[in-house]
Amino acid sequence: MALSSALFSGISGLSALGSAMQIIGDNIANVNTIGFKGSTFNFQDLLSQSISTMSGTAQVGRGTSLGDVSSIFEQGSFESTGNTTDLAIGGDGFFVLKESGSDSLFYTRAGNFRFNKDGYLVNPEGYIVQGWELDENGEDVGSITDIKLDSFTSPPDETDKIQVIVNLDSDGEDNSSGSDSALESAWDGTQSTPIGQSAYEYQTTVKIYDSLGSTHDITIYFDKAQTSSAYEFIVTCDPDEDERTGASGNTWAGLLARGLIKFYSGSGKISDIDFWEIDPSDGSSTAKSESSDLTDGYFTFSPEFISGNSMSVKLDLGSRYDGSQWVNSSLTTTQYAIASATIYQSANGYGAGDLQGVNVDVDGVITGTYSNGQLIPLYRVALAKFQNIHGLYKVGGNLFKETRASGSAITNKPGTNGLGSIAPNSLEQSNVDIATEFVKMITTQRGFQANSKIITVTDQMLAELINIKR
Repeated sequence: MALSSALFSGISGLSALGSAMQIIGDNIANVNTIGFKGSTFNFQDLLSQSISTMSGTAQVGRGTSLGDVSSIFEQGSFESTGNTTDLAIGGDGFFVLKESGSDSLFYTRAGNFRFNKDGYLVNPEGYIVQGWELDENGEDVGSITDIKLDSFTSPPDETDKIQVIVNLDSDGEDNSSGSDSALESAWDGTQSTPIGQSAYEYQTTVKIYDSLGSTHDITIYFDKAQTSSAYEFIVTCDPDEDERTGASGNTWAGLLARGLIKFYSGSGKISDIDFWEIDPSDGSSTAKSESSDLTDGYFTFSPEFISGNSMSVKLDLGSRYDGSQWVNSSLTTTQYAIASATIYQSANGYGAGDLQGVNVDVDGVITGTYSNGQLIPLYRVALAKFQNIHGLYKVGGNLFKETRASGSAITNKPGTNGLGSIAPNSLEQSNVDIATEFVKMITTQRGFQANSKIITVTDQMLAELINIKR
């Protein structure tokens, strides 16, 4: 009978609208949930029933049902935080997480991550963030893996080049009073003070690092040469630290090399450099050839601070041999008529360092900051996208899981292949709009009231029908 069908139509409306209110309630409940994506719904009519009419067959609807519930993946607003591992995605994509102890992958927009006691980058539920390990050049290594901090120490890097830029007084005196190798003769590594102050015009010291990260002083002494417009120099280290075979206990201990810098008389800039390396076995000088003994256009000397581990250090005085002549850089050693002084000095290499913190760039690169001043790329956060994001399955905890409807995850670097970029020190907020949800709540409530009225009115009509018999 039509009246009983009306009852079931009203019931279908109550059921569908009740489910709609549940969706609205879930949206409002998660208005402050990090990375939450609200849901929307729509209704559809049920299969209509055919009835006979005076004009033929007609159809009467049998009510409604919930047609579809889908997530809204619009971008949520960003909240700035003070935590470097709080990440948000500006654009499309999901962070990739793996359940600890399994190979199950999950996906999320909530980037409230932390490093746990074991060094893993995890979300609040302990799921491990996935990414690529990086080499020293910042290039990806292999496939995606767990992001785990295990490089708590930055290894040292041995010095292989020093740069010493000085001005040597053109009016300086020849303190060593001899040949252009007299400064070498003034050195005595067996003495507590290997060379007296009266034997040279100027000296400067640079710190270098050995392979274990220990520092050592390299001191270069300069003195006016007998040759016109030239200065001789010697390259030295502490005799007690000189581990070259044959040097210990001899006068040449600590004496590494000697040289002669020639200057243009008109400009005071370098015109030529001669260089000799000291043989540690007998203290003799071996001339270095510009055609065969230069490394990248610079002469090298070979200190040895760890027995059996000889170093090769390039000496840059501000001029480089290009294969045919010495070419001065914009900052070069000079011979001007002012007091001798160090203009600039530096040495590459560094000692060991402890991890002090991490930073994340917009391209997802996690960089370790170490106490020795080094910034070392460690990992790159992976992002994933899907052909049909509405086919993803919600598993709670702000997590999604792929399904046959969503298709397989397409994983790539942030900012590539249509994926968004990373916003560090930020969290994406829920995209639920309270005003919209309240309007939906009102219309849903009124619809529910109307459907309940169908049931009460139909009940009254059935009561009238039963009263006919009385």
